[in-house]
Amino acid sequence: MTDEAPSPALRDHQPLALRDLAERARGYAEAASSANTRKAYAADWKHFADWCRREGLDPIAPDPQMVGLYITACASGAKSVGSRKNAVSTIERRLSALVWAYTQRGLMLDRRDRHIATVLAGIRNSHAEPPRQKEAILPEDLLAMLETCNRATLRGLRDRAMLLIGFAGGLRRSEITGLDMGRDQTSDGRGWIEVLPGGLLLRLRGKTGWREVEIGRGSSPLTCPVEALELWLRLARISRGPLFRRITGQGKEPGPLRLNDREIARLVKRAAQAAGLRGDRPEAERPALFSGHSLRAGLASSAEVDERHVQKQLGHASAEMTRRYQRRRDRFRVNLTQAAGL
Repeated sequence: MTDEAPSPALRDHQPLALRDLAERARGYAEAASSANTRKAYAADWKHFADWCRREGLDPIAPDPQMVGLYITACASGAKSVGSRKNAVSTIERRLSALVWAYTQRGLMLDRRDRHIATVLAGIRNSHAEPPRQKEAILPEDLLAMLETCNRATLRGLRDRAMLLIGFAGGLRRSEITGLDMGRDQTSDGRGWIEVLPGGLLLRLRGKTGWREVEIGRGSSPLTCPVEALELWLRLARISRGPLFRRITGQGKEPGPLRLNDREIARLVKRAAQAAGLRGDRPEAERPALFSGHSLRAGLASSAEVDERHVQKQLGHASAEMTRRYQRRRDRFRVNLTQAAGL
């Protein structure tokens, strides 16, 4: 869902310069949020609008009481919303989507209105659960996963490079697939690389703005993320445009199209399954334990450096967010009980 284009009548009477500015403004408005966010918000608006139609309500007017009833239906799993109870995080995202959608229409939905805020507080108190974190891919796990990638094929070389770059850079899946060979080479790129003697320098546009990520060369050629990337680029003959692409020609050559970021999650799940990670859990449950974020969590959990460096690498605005990614750390290194004299 994006801002509505100017009406034909208004557009026809605009000077050419103003029309150009209007198009640029539209582009900037779209750039204010990621494509994935806009896609999710559009789906949430459709969910809300469908519920309104089934209940005989008008979704266009921002009515806090109506929205309060909607989130109640979502939390209770009413038939009108599909008979499935939504998680608190899903309800909060749907509510954010409604606020955003109304704003695009020049309207305002006040989340602080009692019909919304009080109901939402009750939903949180009744249904909120501790966050279910995905498993972290630790170094020994990553080594086992790399062995499942066939180094005799382009797909295997690409997958090895993505796993190693994603782990060593602590990257989000969209940041991995959004990389280009250089600056301003594609319209949908989210960053680019520079190969230096000491390693890779990545310039990324993430949730918190632009940042630089350094990926140093590894101690072994078999596990070095820089060498894995260089090998993939050389054999795939990629010198410009997206780094990671779909494989075409019966698996023998890379296509021109950028890999979808969902492929990172699929790769992590597939490689973790093939490597036998978490073999103590039923096989049917194992894929749900891992995601693209497992690589970021693995770096945060295993890098034995000052926490500030991990926070900078992951692009987190706060140390508290970084600690959420740390699955194994000395939680009681700072013992306030003893410090208080007990």
